[in-house]
Amino acid sequence: MNPLELPFDADAMLADLRPWIECESPTFDAAAVDRMMDLAACDMAVMGAVIERIPGRMGYGGSVRARFPHPDRGRKPGILILGHMDTVHPVGTLDALPFRREGGICYGPGIMDMKGGNFVSLEAIRKLAQAGLETPLPVTVLFTPDEEVGTPSTRDLIEAEAARHAYVLVPEPGHDDGGVTIGRYAIARFNLRTAGQPSHAGARLQDGRSAIAAMAHKIEEIEAMTGPDCTFSVGVIHAGQWVNCVSSVCDAEALSMAKKQQDLDDGIARMMALQGDVNGVEFSVTRGVTRPVWRPDTPGTARIFEVAKGIAGELGFELEGRSQGGGSDGNFTGAMGIPTLDSLGVRGAGLHTLTEHIRVDSLTERARLMAGLLMRLG
Repeated sequence: MNPLELPFDADAMLADLRPWIECESPTFDAAAVDRMMDLAACDMAVMGAVIERIPGRMGYGGSVRARFPHPDRGRKPGILILGHMDTVHPVGTLDALPFRREGGICYGPGIMDMKGGNFVSLEAIRKLAQAGLETPLPVTVLFTPDEEVGTPSTRDLIEAEAARHAYVLVPEPGHDDGGVTIGRYAIARFNLRTAGQPSHAGARLQDGRSAIAAMAHKIEEIEAMTGPDCTFSVGVIHAGQWVNCVSSVCDAEALSMAKKQQDLDDGIARMMALQGDVNGVEFSVTRGVTRPVWRPDTPGTARIFEVAKGIAGELGFELEGRSQGGGSDGNFTGAMGIPTLDSLGVRGAGLHTLTEHIRVDSLTERARLMAGLLMRLG
């Protein structure tokens, strides 16, 4: 049977996907992420996979690794499907963004980024098995808990697992036109702190040195460094507890992104050079996690993109491959030189917002694309 003609049913897929979406799993809630991993582990165990639960660390949830039966398992490198189960949406988001279908659109927290793509990948494996089709290579699935914060606790796990495989497929959200990602920009994160001098804001304002005010000036300075080669933005800030106290400490987080590794390295140097004392307030910068450049001209990735492009043509659409910003765990595997295709997941819009949704028809399209890749990569 042609894997591109497998009987995928979007309505049935949505029904099975719904429990995943209604199991909220924000990165910083390890117990919630572990509950989501329980659901995925159970579904894959029912499919016949050998399940391994890998405990979390650094305060994050655990990971799930599933190895599907194959006669060549352990004898030759296979295909790794790599996804994350954490989302940016806090528990309670379902009140404002409930799982619901409106015509050809389906809404829900994390449905696009990236539970929909993860689920579609499993559905492709399930339908291939039900049809008695054996993939040329063994298939392993690895779901991790911390991608949305830069993968601080599982990068080594991802790289070690990817090194055992011939190919990596990442079902992050697909592009608007159905295209896939064949390269990603480099990203660096920074932890910022200003340390000032506290005082009573009403009685002794002049004695204080505001950490908040100093951070505000630094944020303007940091974001003004943005240029065509490297961007800088501050997206998190924490400070203060009493309005009648001049703030003594302010913490913030910054992100920098560049298309070329050298440009990012230069940007990191510029950021680190901002440290020092200004008017009695100390400003410090600590390097956070970094995603390396994944170059779009990697030969192995180009080869599997051509396979994907041929499959898309049979499915009736033209597949574009592009390098883009917005990091993923594909940065790591692509930078290692392992043939990697990213953005194989569902199409939609509004990711990371209260309008996050997917196109229902993309469920079957992407399931067929994934099934075709699993059958033709060998």
